[in-house]
Amino acid sequence: MSAEQPRWGKVAAFSPGMAEIPHLAALLGADEVRFRPSRYEASGFDAVVGWGNKPTAEPAIAYAREHDLPYWRVEDGFLRSVGLGRGGAAPLSVVLDDRGIYYDARTPSRLEAILAGDEPCSALLDDPAFLTRADRALQRILAARLSKYNDAPPRSVGELLGERVRKRVLVVDQTQGDLSITHGLADVERFGAMLDAAMCEHAEAEILVKVHPDVVAGHRRGCVPRVLNSARVRVLAEHVNPVELLREVDHVYVVTSQLGFEALLTRTPVTTFGAPFYAGWGLSDDRAAPERRTRKRTLVQAFAAAYLLYPRYLDPETGERGSIEQVIDHLSRQRAMFEENRGTIFCFGFRPWKRGYVRDYLRSPGNRVVFARSAAHAESQGCDEQTSALLVWGQRAREDVAALAERHALPVWRMEDGFLRSVGLGSDFVTPASLVVDKAGVYYDPRTPSALEKLLAEHAFSDAERERARALREAIVSAGVSKYNVGQRQPLAVPEGARVVLVPGQVEDDASIALGCPGICSNEDLLRAARVAAPDAHIVYKPHPDVLAGNRQGQVSDPVDRGLCDQLEDQASLADCLAAAHEVHTLTSLVGFEALLRGLPVTVHGQPFYAGWGLTADREPVPRRRRRLRLDELVAGALILYPRYLHPETHAFTTPEAILAALQRARAEHPESAPLKTPWPRRQLRKLGHIARGLLDAC
Repeated sequence: MSAEQPRWGKVAAFSPGMAEIPHLAALLGADEVRFRPSRYEASGFDAVVGWGNKPTAEPAIAYAREHDLPYWRVEDGFLRSVGLGRGGAAPLSVVLDDRGIYYDARTPSRLEAILAGDEPCSALLDDPAFLTRADRALQRILAARLSKYNDAPPRSVGELLGERVRKRVLVVDQTQGDLSITHGLADVERFGAMLDAAMCEHAEAEILVKVHPDVVAGHRRGCVPRVLNSARVRVLAEHVNPVELLREVDHVYVVTSQLGFEALLTRTPVTTFGAPFYAGWGLSDDRAAPERRTRKRTLVQAFAAAYLLYPRYLDPETGERGSIEQVIDHLSRQRAMFEENRGTIFCFGFRPWKRGYVRDYLRSPGNRVVFARSAAHAESQGCDEQTSALLVWGQRAREDVAALAERHALPVWRMEDGFLRSVGLGSDFVTPASLVVDKAGVYYDPRTPSALEKLLAEHAFSDAERERARALREAIVSAGVSKYNVGQRQPLAVPEGARVVLVPGQVEDDASIALGCPGICSNEDLLRAARVAAPDAHIVYKPHPDVLAGNRQGQVSDPVDRGLCDQLEDQASLADCLAAAHEVHTLTSLVGFEALLRGLPVTVHGQPFYAGWGLTADREPVPRRRRRLRLDELVAGALILYPRYLHPETHAFTTPEAILAALQRARAEHPESAPLKTPWPRRQLRKLGHIARGLLDAC
C-alpha cells in the first residue's frame, strides 16, 4: 500500500529542470509527461506537476487553476542519489504532494497528514508487518551509512575530528536563501539563537559548526554567525558522510536541516529551532514546532511515513517504478565500491581508449586516478607512500612498477575482464560490462592464490547467496549468454546418437595458458588428449573467437582432415555448442566454467580458477585447493562476489542480473556484432568506432 498517490495517464509539467530528469514518468507514476502544453491540450491531462515552492512552479499552478486540474508539488526524496542535482545526478526518489510540501510548515503537507493520521495509508503506521519492513530498511540505511546525496568521499570522520575527550555538540548551518528556513517558520536570526543555546546548554562541550561546502568555497553565504572568541567552537567545513559524523557527536542542533532527522535515525538527541517535518511528533526537543502537531509518533513510524509512504522510488537498474529496498541496494553497492576505490590509484599500461571505462570502474568521490607512462612519471605526479595502490592489466610484468611498489611499500592491484563481458570481443575494443580488480593476484594465475581463490576457499556462503546464484545460473543458461556473445544462434548439427565432446580452442599466447598449463599447452595437444580420453566420441572443435577474427594466435591447421576432431565449428554460438555437448575438455578456458553452469562434465588439462573444488576432472591438480564447493557456491563467488559490473547506460555499479538483461538487449539490438566471420573491412571500421568512443569517454 502506498500513500494513495494515483496512477496517471498524462501529466503536464512546466518546470524546466524537470525535463532533464530521466524516467520522470515512471517516478511520477504516469504514462506520459508533456512539457509546457498549450491550453488546447488541457482536457487530456490527469494532473499538473511543479517543482516544490520555487518560482518555476508558478506557470504550472496557473495552468492547473485555469483548467481545473489537480496540482501536485514534486520534490527530491530523502534517499535521492549519488551526488547533487546541480551536479547532474538524477533522482532515484521524489515526493508528490497535493496539499503542500514537506518543508513548508505554514500549511499541512501530505507527509504531515500521514503522520497526523489523516490519510488512508496512515493505518499502515500501526501495522506490525509494515513497521518491521520499515525498521529493516532503516537498519540497512544506517549500516551502509546512506544519506540523501551519498557523495561524501570515503574518509574516517573519527580521524578527522580527533579523539573525543569531552562531550561533542553539532550545530548545523544552512545556506541563506534556503526555502526550508523561511517556510519552516524561521529566519537567519534563529541560527544565532541556536548557537547561543548550544553553547549555553552544553557549557563544557566541544561545539562543531557544520557549514555547507558551498559556503567554504565562497559560492554562497551561511546563516550561523562566525564565533572567533571561543576555543570551544570548531568549524567543520569538510564534506563528510552524515551518518559517520552523527556517530561522533552527542547532541545535534538544527533549524530545519534534514540532517536533524538523520540524527534522529542514529538515536542522537536533536533540538530544532525551526519547524522541519520531523518536529512536533515527540521525537525532538522543539523550540518552534507548529502547535497543530499534537500526535506522538515513534521513530520507526516517522521513518516509515517519510521514507516509505510519502516518496516514490525508481528501480535504478531498469528505470521503472521501484521500491526503497531497490534504492538501498543500489546506493549501498555504490558506497561499497567507493570504499574499495578510495584514495589515489596510479594506473600503468592502459591504452588511451581504455582509460574512460577504467576510470569509471575506479570511481569514488574525492579519489584520484592517474594514468602514468612510467614509474618516474608516477613519482613526478605525486606517487609516494600515501598512494593507495598501483594498478596494472593482468599479469603484465613491468620492472619499474615492481620497483616503485617496493620502494614505497605499495600494493599492486591487477585488472582483468569479468566473466559476463560484452556483445563483441575485447580484441575488437568493445567496452566491457564487467571487470575484476584483484588485490591479491589474478584469477588465471594459479601460482599464488588470487582474491577469487581466497574467496572460494574461505567465504561462508549463505543460503541467500546460493539461491541467488542458482537463479542467475539458470537465467544465463536460459538466455544463452556467454562471455563475448558472438556467433550465430543456430542449433549445432551433430550426428544423431553421438556422444559429443566439445573442445574449445584458446589463444595460445594467452597468459592463462602460460601461467596455468604446466603440461599440455596448445590447442593441437588438447585435441589429441581429448581424442585419447574419448576415442569413440564425436569431437567438436570450436576455435577461440579472437583467433577466428584474426586478432590472436592459436590456429590449428586442418584439424578434421588430420583426425584431431570430427567437426570444426566456427559459426554457431558457444551457447548452442554447449547445448549439443555431453562433455567438455579444456585447458583453462572459461568455456569449462560455462559448461559447469549447464551441468556438463568438464575435464581440465590446466589449472583454471574453477578447477580443484570437486566439480571438475582435473589432470593438473592444485594441491592447496582442498575445499569441496557446491556449483552454486562457485557461481556466487565467480559471478556475484568477485567482479565489478558497470551499467552500460547509467555507468553506475550494478549487478550481474542487470548486466545479463543488458547483454540480451544488446544482442537483440545489434545482431551485426554476433557473426564471427565478419568481412575484414567491416571489422576494422567497427574497431575504429569502438576506439573513437573509448577516446571520447576518456576525455
